[in-house]
Amino acid sequence: MNKKKILVLGANGKTGSRVTEQLQKINDVEIVMGSRSAQPAFDWETPESWPAVLEGVHTVYITFQPDLAVPAAAEIIRNFTSLATALGVQKMVLLSGRGEKEARVCEEIVKAAAKNWTIVRASWFSQNFSESFFLEPVLAGFVALSRAEALEPFTDANDIAAVVTACLLDDKHNGQTYELTGPRLLTFPEAVAEIAKATDRDIQFQALTLAEYQQMLQEYQVPEDQIWLVNYLFEQVLDGRNSSITSDIEKVLGRKATDFSTYVKETAKTGIWNNSTV
Repeated sequence: MNKKKILVLGANGKTGSRVTEQLQKINDVEIVMGSRSAQPAFDWETPESWPAVLEGVHTVYITFQPDLAVPAAAEIIRNFTSLATALGVQKMVLLSGRGEKEARVCEEIVKAAAKNWTIVRASWFSQNFSESFFLEPVLAGFVALSRAEALEPFTDANDIAAVVTACLLDDKHNGQTYELTGPRLLTFPEAVAEIAKATDRDIQFQALTLAEYQQMLQEYQVPEDQIWLVNYLFEQVLDGRNSSITSDIEKVLGRKATDFSTYVKETAKTGIWNNSTV
């Protein structure tokens, strides 16, 4: 019996690395790592790199960098999915953003191009506090953000990866759109306070306006494209449209979604939030 060949794009990312780890436990699966560092290499900005990575692939997990909201995303997704189907890909699972209208455009492109598809919409990752742009402020003991009042159902990347893996492997998820959230709503100050308590550290939170937050990022010389994306997420996605929870993680996995407190306790044990050299 031939192994099913699954391409994981963003294989070194927060969900891609976890999906890869879970697929490695499956005997009849061959994993293709989709990243710039892999051989053959994959690069969203270099379409010439796509055919070699797609060769013989049955199923693709699509994560787009930096985000489906960026203006160029729709055309790139259209070109990639068209090529993938033409080369014989039978199924695509797309990681999408919850509440992002631009991401919806990309979802429809995938639905139109793919022979079979599943859409997985995710809320803000809990791991953004330990593996992404919130880690440095947490380590510095000072987190300044806009939209301090926004309620967000932070979602564990391990849960997202488990849902994605199920969708990649089981055709019963074909044609489904899942909206993933954690089990409760928190504000950013509440999330930071939980991290402070678990690490026994004093971590201050300062609420900023969007304009103040953007100015702060510019002063720290954050690249303009990253500032645009962060500004978009805070202005558009954190306006209250996502201040609700769903049961889709439980529906797919047969268990409750991981609570933010559980994520904090487990992550605190690693010492990542006490390592001032990061």
